[in-house]
Amino acid sequence: MTLYNVAKGMFRLQFKLMGWKIQGVENLPLEGPVILAINHVSMWDPIVAASSLPRPVRFMAKEELFSLPLLGKLFNTLGAFPVKRGQGDMNAIRQSLAILKEGQVLGLFPEGKRSKTGTIQKGMPGMVLLMEKSKASILPIKVNGTKHMFTKGWGKLFVVIGKPLTSEMLKAPAGIDNRREWIADRIMQAVLDLQLPKAQ
Repeated sequence: MTLYNVAKGMFRLQFKLMGWKIQGVENLPLEGPVILAINHVSMWDPIVAASSLPRPVRFMAKEELFSLPLLGKLFNTLGAFPVKRGQGDMNAIRQSLAILKEGQVLGLFPEGKRSKTGTIQKGMPGMVLLMEKSKASILPIKVNGTKHMFTKGWGKLFVVIGKPLTSEMLKAPAGIDNRREWIADRIMQAVLDLQLPKAQ
């Protein structure tokens, strides 16, 4: 059993004790390349999202996290890889495409940074580039209750997984100036439209 599976099992147990709810797990394709488009409010988002899915997830994470001695080593062990934010990081793009070419699941936070208010922000068009180059489907995912998770998240920890979106489904109409930006907006709208279950 890998460290990834051991950690995932431990987190799943903890989250279940917190009243964790998951909807739509059947929407994850069982094989082939998939890009997860996840909203972002907390450092716990990747752990909660990955724990919700039966397939391993390789996350792109901001470069600064890998400079922290213990956390950086943990991220590397769990298969995450760094990205330099605010610039076209070709190494991160190449690594993302390699992961997708191998038929794996790539985890992205298209907003580029955590939302301080919890409101879903504009998505970055880089995920559209990866979708087009890899022919991967995009899976919209909404997480809730991860901000202040251990103080306010009990009974509010939800993950909703939408249906896969393909490049054929996300074709921009003629005359659009920035096609990838338009498609990124449609993807973020799909995340926004996911309905969270009601807290008990």
